Amino acid sequence: MPLMLLMVLPFAAALMLALGARGGRRMHVGIAAGASAAGLALLLLAAPAVLAGTPLTARIAWIPALGLDLSLWLDPLGLLFAGLILGIGLLVVIYAQGYLAKAEPTGRFLSFLMLFQGAMIGIALSNNILLMLIFWELTSLSSFLLIGFWRDRADARQGARMALAVTGGGGLALIAGMLLLGQAAGSYELATILTRGAVVQASPLYPAILTLVLLGAFTKSAQFPFHFWLPHAMAAPTPVSAYLHSATMVKAGVFLLARLWPVLAGSDLWFYLVASTGLVTMLFGAGVALFRNDLKTILAYSTISQLGLMVMLLGFGTPAAATAAVFHILNHAAFKAALFMNAGIVDHETGTRDIRRLGGLAALMPLTATLGTLAVAAMAGLPPLGGFISKEMMLEQSLHAAQDGRSWLVPLLATIAATLSVAYSLRYATAQFFGRRATGDVAAPHDPGMAMIGPSIVLVLVALGFGLLPMTIAGPLVRAATGAVIGGSPPALDLALWHGINPALGMSALAVVIGALLLWRRAPVARWLDGRPALDAKRLFDGAMAAIVARSRDASLAIHAPSLQRYLFMLFAVAVLFGIDAALTPGGLPAGTRATLPASPVAVVAWFALVVATGIVVAMQRQRFLALVFISVIGLVIALAFVHLSAPDLALTQIAVEVVTILLMLLALHLLPKVPPQLSSLPRRSRDALLAAVAGIGTGWAAWAVMTRDLRDTVSSFHWANSYPGGGGTNVVNVTLVDFRAFDTLGEIIVLGIAGLAIYALLEPAARGTAGRRLREWRHDMPHSPERHPMMFVMATRLLLPLALLVGLYIFLRGHNQPGGGFIAALVVSIAILLQYLASGFDWTDDRRRIGEHPLIAVGVLIATATGLGSLVFGARFLTSSFGYFHIPLVGEVELATAMFFDTGVACVVVGAVMMALAQLSHVAQRAARNRDQADEETSA
Repeated sequence: MPLMLLMVLPFAAALMLALGARGGRRMHVGIAAGASAAGLALLLLAAPAVLAGTPLTARIAWIPALGLDLSLWLDPLGLLFAGLILGIGLLVVIYAQGYLAKAEPTGRFLSFLMLFQGAMIGIALSNNILLMLIFWELTSLSSFLLIGFWRDRADARQGARMALAVTGGGGLALIAGMLLLGQAAGSYELATILTRGAVVQASPLYPAILTLVLLGAFTKSAQFPFHFWLPHAMAAPTPVSAYLHSATMVKAGVFLLARLWPVLAGSDLWFYLVASTGLVTMLFGAGVALFRNDLKTILAYSTISQLGLMVMLLGFGTPAAATAAVFHILNHAAFKAALFMNAGIVDHETGTRDIRRLGGLAALMPLTATLGTLAVAAMAGLPPLGGFISKEMMLEQSLHAAQDGRSWLVPLLATIAATLSVAYSLRYATAQFFGRRATGDVAAPHDPGMAMIGPSIVLVLVALGFGLLPMTIAGPLVRAATGAVIGGSPPALDLALWHGINPALGMSALAVVIGALLLWRRAPVARWLDGRPALDAKRLFDGAMAAIVARSRDASLAIHAPSLQRYLFMLFAVAVLFGIDAALTPGGLPAGTRATLPASPVAVVAWFALVVATGIVVAMQRQRFLALVFISVIGLVIALAFVHLSAPDLALTQIAVEVVTILLMLLALHLLPKVPPQLSSLPRRSRDALLAAVAGIGTGWAAWAVMTRDLRDTVSSFHWANSYPGGGGTNVVNVTLVDFRAFDTLGEIIVLGIAGLAIYALLEPAARGTAGRRLREWRHDMPHSPERHPMMFVMATRLLLPLALLVGLYIFLRGHNQPGGGFIAALVVSIAILLQYLASGFDWTDDRRRIGEHPLIAVGVLIATATGLGSLVFGARFLTSSFGYFHIPLVGEVELATAMFFDTGVACVVVGAVMMALAQLSHVAQRAARNRDQADEETSA
């Protein structure tokens, strides 16, 4: 299982970092670096076999009905990208240790970084395109967190939102494209799809597939006109820029084009869309980079240009061009990561990234200047760096590409872009490292320690090695990866600094000479451009987003009136219509033939009490306290009905839920007006009454049909028959929840946790604004006991607490075979804690609580999910449970089931959600009381 371990390592590290966020920096760096190094070691161990033509595979069935399996595949292309992700990731972690200030939360930063690393590894290793989509979207979410890491800065927040909007929008297009691709190819397995290129291109869906996939790739790789998010993402910390925006995330789109090359490439539509977009992006990015003044912005636009170069080469659709693209991917990752680290060092030491305020740094920072100059030489395509070889290969391939029959157009534009890249590269080095210092207001810098300079040294040495020993260092990997890209034997590979005098060499020399001259005459052009109006992509994006939000709001208000009553009416009306449709369908839900039983007098009395209580609640809904009392009567009658129908689990759950709900609603009454307004007119209430009557009659008829049906081949029969042999428990209800329908239960506890968080979000500001003012003005109109916390009540609840917790534990442990389980036990524990709050007050109880609601919900979901993932490790399906019988001395034979862990997660989420609601209701009331007392004191003073 090396591939599974390789994929799990970053996520495990992210979880450890999140849980140990309060630990020391060394611990955080050790966890992140250890996970990256371990993954890199696993990759290196697998490399010989993969490069020899034996890909590694791993597969676990996940959701076969959807064609979604946890299917992994490590071929040479995946090896190349996974190596970049892990290798540069390790260097970035080391660099971040020196870059981040001591006060920065390194645990949070590195947990985000490892989450992103895991998502990128997932993209590189996915052998199922649906699985790849999951990781693809996860990269957008994790990059959003990383770009907005400095959340106190407006530019970081906006850059994160912009990146998420653009790449997320492209991701939606990619989802549609991948679904169509799977439909056209007849499979969602990547290894199968790659062999069916002719079938896909012959399909009428091919133009739509190509367009949608390219939208996903172009937005992720910042191709024109979707380029504008990348410069604004430079608000992220420099380690993020060095990782996401040079070596990994922005290359995800390039990886996708390379991965799907055998399926989608080769058509005229591919050539014109991909090659043209790459060429325009390469030219545009290089031109803009020359006239920017922020170091990271220069590098951002140069990244856009370099990405365009790779996309253009893949768009040419020839094996030789694919070879050039693969080699340039390696070169760009090395020199661009080194340059972002170099820019971070300069910013860290001088306090500025404005190139106009720098100069003469070579005398003060000789090592930094040397590394930066070498990395820039690689970006400019100067010998003896590897960038020279890949640039020459690009120019050579441009000579064989014809755009609209013009054989000169592509070489000319490619040479212009290479010229501009020489100019901005030389400017980056000369303006800050050489000449005299531009201003004296920047800090006196010096070379940093090895934590920051060491990773840059490694990357520059790699870039230099790609030039001096290209066939030795990169040759085998480039050859194998090219074969994986084109889906066949790669062309003859000859990576060398000298191929004789040829047109590509002349074009390269011309680019260097003209680039130097262009840099010399840059100032007049820059002044001329400063005086010309220019389109601001950020302003256009903001305007477009504002217009979309405004139009969406108008449409929403036109369709959805802001009325909860209207929502509820429409919800029940649609449900009634569906019910009527089902009733009118032949054979829909006819009544069965089972004989009915006579109703006992007790059942008739209970039914009458239920009807009376329901009528009183409807008639007296404005008297909230009285309505709440009768709601509790309704719940009690329903619980008695469950007892009568031999459903003890449901009865216990109903009673516990009723107690918790009533107590929470009593607290909530403090936040509501004493006399609620009349919300409905008589015609509206008549309409609602009619709808309720129809819905009630329909529900009663459905219940009658279900309870009188013949019991043959029912789902419940399967559960009865398989509860013990399949789940190891005699309590069918509990086994169903934690085994047969565990996936449903997992979704339900996630929803419950989200509901708890929603309560927190809604009530947290409730003591402020209009609600806070109303609460401060609220006055009691009935006498209260002078004893705020009655002693008898306090002592009774404190004595009952350990007993109640013991009862909860007992109910939890017996739940698999007797009435009980995690949900009921959690409600019992919640009631015990609720009583402490009611008896002893919020302050006393809250001060003694050691576990917060947020961690409890999170831990519960994680435990339940981990239980399901544990089954995958043993080759079983997600959330498959296992059980066995063990003999314990002095105790005897006991049964242990993995479902107990899942039930533990359920219990944690339930307790966390209930306590979240309780804490917020109590907190709001307490803050309102404090504000009221403070206002009274100020008034009296």
